Amino acid sequence: MTWMQIKHNLLFAFARVFLTIKPRRSATYQVFGGDNSSHQLGAYIGRQGFKKLLIVTDKPLVDLGIVQQVLAGLENTAVESFVFDGVLPDPTFSVCEQGLAVYHDNQCDSILAIGGGSSIDAAKLIAIGATNSGDLLSFAAKKFKEDPAPLFAIPTTSGTGSEATAGAVISNDGDHKKSIISDDRMLPKASALDPLLLTGLPAHITAATGMDALTHAIEAYISELNFGDCREKGAAAIKIIFEQLPAAYENGADKGVRDAMSNAAYMAGQAINQVNVGNVHAIAHQLGAIYGIPHGLANAMVLPHVLKLSLTAARTELTEIAQMVGCNTAEEFIAAVTTLSERVGIPATAEKLNTKDFDLIVERAVAEGFGYGSPHLMTAEECHGILNKLLPQ
Repeated sequence: MTWMQIKHNLLFAFARVFLTIKPRRSATYQVFGGDNSSHQLGAYIGRQGFKKLLIVTDKPLVDLGIVQQVLAGLENTAVESFVFDGVLPDPTFSVCEQGLAVYHDNQCDSILAIGGGSSIDAAKLIAIGATNSGDLLSFAAKKFKEDPAPLFAIPTTSGTGSEATAGAVISNDGDHKKSIISDDRMLPKASALDPLLLTGLPAHITAATGMDALTHAIEAYISELNFGDCREKGAAAIKIIFEQLPAAYENGADKGVRDAMSNAAYMAGQAINQVNVGNVHAIAHQLGAIYGIPHGLANAMVLPHVLKLSLTAARTELTEIAQMVGCNTAEEFIAAVTTLSERVGIPATAEKLNTKDFDLIVERAVAEGFGYGSPHLMTAEECHGILNKLLPQ
């Protein structure tokens, strides 16, 4: 056993004790589901007595009319809304600072995130800055003191599960390295899983975000931490995604399928909120930071390769998952993951990947992976091997 493995084992022995004493929450406080549940959430926000609501979103959702569709749910309330639509994929601290300025300029008292994980994560950081002094970047290195401003969330993709997690991933403005801010107080107070907002989601985004949710569910299930109901939530999400993702990809207008995928992404988010993610994310975060590869797409490309690394350490768990989706062995399950990716148009290689960046990617990925409860402690050589397999042929 190497010194790194010994340190890793000691770290997670402590983590298991800590999480036994203080387990992570597995859900937001209130969840509305089904057609027009976004309007139910709007009415709920109004009943809480809030007066000035900051909407955190992106410009495409404004242009598509999605934001206006949500705001219709506030029409019969006393809530005044102010829209910040400057969120970009992989939001940076400076983008969050811009949103925070809109919050303060309009004396807002609450926040509603509308969008994918980027908008929800940005809103979480804005909520922290709304009640705590200091620049937002500082919260990547220190705990915040005051409870964040009340936050609500409406996901418009079925992937990140950020509406169910107490963390946010924000990119540094200079090197685009991703910082993870986590605290139980960052959980949204309430969320709406409205399938009507997802029926127009493009097929390629449906595929990438769906595979993101699958990655969350699998990494939670095979985590060596195994706390709370992470495996129950992960198992339920895995089964739904295997059944419904191809249908969502092929016929996105099907509200029933969209509803199922929304619930799967939410449950996968609940699962990782209890035990965190793993080596797939450790690598995917670097591909997003350096090349701008969408997070779900990066996860999908990396997932089968990391699962192969985990075969020895997590064979029992992977075999259990295999049997949930009609396979017999762990190896068959990994092959089924690859087949699912191919069916929904996920490429096997990353066109932007360049060998000159390998050392940096490996250094960052191995360091990040050390802090996760993955069943297998990934080495630099193994990470290099995965990157080589992702190179365009």
